[in-house]
Amino acid sequence: MKPNSKGKAFSGREELPENATYIEGRNAVLEAFRSEKTIDRIYVQDGLQDGPILTIKREAKKQDAMIKYVDKERLDQMSQTGKHQGVIAVAAAYRYAELDELFAKAEQKGEPPFFILLDEIEDPHNLGAIIRTANLAGAHGVIIPKNRAVGLTATVARTSAGALNYTPVAKVTNIAQTIEELKQRGMWFVCADMGGERMYDLNLTGSIGLVIGNEGSGVSRLVKEKCDMIASIPMKGDIDSLNASVAAGILSYEIVRQRLGAK
Repeated sequence: MKPNSKGKAFSGREELPENATYIEGRNAVLEAFRSEKTIDRIYVQDGLQDGPILTIKREAKKQDAMIKYVDKERLDQMSQTGKHQGVIAVAAAYRYAELDELFAKAEQKGEPPFFILLDEIEDPHNLGAIIRTANLAGAHGVIIPKNRAVGLTATVARTSAGALNYTPVAKVTNIAQTIEELKQRGMWFVCADMGGERMYDLNLTGSIGLVIGNEGSGVSRLVKEKCDMIASIPMKGDIDSLNASVAAGILSYEIVRQRLGAK
């Protein structure tokens, strides 16, 4: 058995923390440390000594996280994404935020609230990419439903490239009801749909919620009826639809453009 960074032998059989979450990939693990997320331990592929791995090991020692050296086969068995890049961190499961925390984040920044609501997104890669876009576009949080949708998995964390550590994600029972509740707090809602008005012709400033629908069926009828505006993205190609995360990115940055222009 190989001793770990604290001088203890590692058999690979010790119990993991309750509700443990794996964070996989070098960038995701490093961002987790830098965001001060509590990391219990990291598993590092034996023999790896390149720059990113050494940086991760330094961060682990700063935060007194155990370092476990294992072979690649062990990491392959642990991996949920198949792309661990020689390192997996173990942390408590990601905590879902409360809606008030999203409003508090907007208030701290002195900005009108900007939330992204997802209507039954099922692909973890799409969810991770949308969380990454939400962070870069300055959205104050992402809202997902409890049922018929992907949650915060290891694949989501890795695809978000660390953004999950900074962008709060709230889970609600019903997206349509949540829209009604948020309207009572002064928010307006726009959803993406090919049958809507051109996004450039809509006023997307102020307190806004952007609704993105399911990868196959789009925004559900009930949720669409709750929205104040329906936005279409101009398309000039031979196909008539965009990936959900791409559509979220395009519309998010139209909101950014209009917000900048309104200042």
